[in-house]
Amino acid sequence: MSSRITTTISRLREQGRTALVPFLTVGDPDLQTSRDAILAVAEAGGDILELGIPFSDPIADGPVIQESSQRALAAGCSLPRVLEMVAWLRQRTDTPFILFGYYNPFFRYGDEALARDAAAAGADGILCTDLPPEEAGPLAGACRRHGLDRIFLLAPTSNEERMHAVAQYASGFVYMVSVTGVTGAREAAPAAGIHDLVRRTRAIIDLPIGVGFGISTPEQAASVAAYADLVIVGSALVRRVHEGGAAAAREFISSLRAGIDGAAANAEKPR
Repeated sequence: MSSRITTTISRLREQGRTALVPFLTVGDPDLQTSRDAILAVAEAGGDILELGIPFSDPIADGPVIQESSQRALAAGCSLPRVLEMVAWLRQRTDTPFILFGYYNPFFRYGDEALARDAAAAGADGILCTDLPPEEAGPLAGACRRHGLDRIFLLAPTSNEERMHAVAQYASGFVYMVSVTGVTGAREAAPAAGIHDLVRRTRAIIDLPIGVGFGISTPEQAASVAAYADLVIVGSALVRRVHEGGAAAAREFISSLRAGIDGAAANAEKPR
């Protein structure tokens, strides 16, 4: 059976549209605001949502997401609370959810238990930031057994050997990190070299390619939508949730959705 993630991407492709994938830290700044913001983002045009598991040492993230994790932890959020949130949200939206986190909380919970409970709650995939494909067998196997997509990261430094390793386990889509370094909004759109990397990745991995890290404006999102299957936005959205709650999140995602749809209508993405 096709996953909810795959079905969503396929439907958008048929419509000539690019998927918008927002990231939010669950529990930031508190559980109620977080719930409201997630629903607002889904209603405003977020096609697939990455739900960040708060963690004390998010080494791949810049200051905005690091601080959001600290606020969420201080508010009492945890992996079990995130799963409870997913179950609550699943009763109210069909938007696909990806649990996005670091391996320490996943390992402590247990690979099999995590996949089982995530699927039961209504999650659709898992992305573990610091688990390379060479060590991902147990978690990937548990996800496969419970019908969860396995989302993996590639970077500008990834060679063909790493791409083949990712191809062994990945499903749903592949997340292409647009820059070396940590997450965070940037002034310019991802470099043209990422377009070439996406093209080379498609020759090896037969999955949709999403591009993220640094996208913060409708113009940048539209630029990426010209060649990627998914546009992924994190820090800029997290900052708006912190500053203005669900209303600010809704407005921001609506602007990105309009920018992507306006520019991507005539974009040609090689398959």
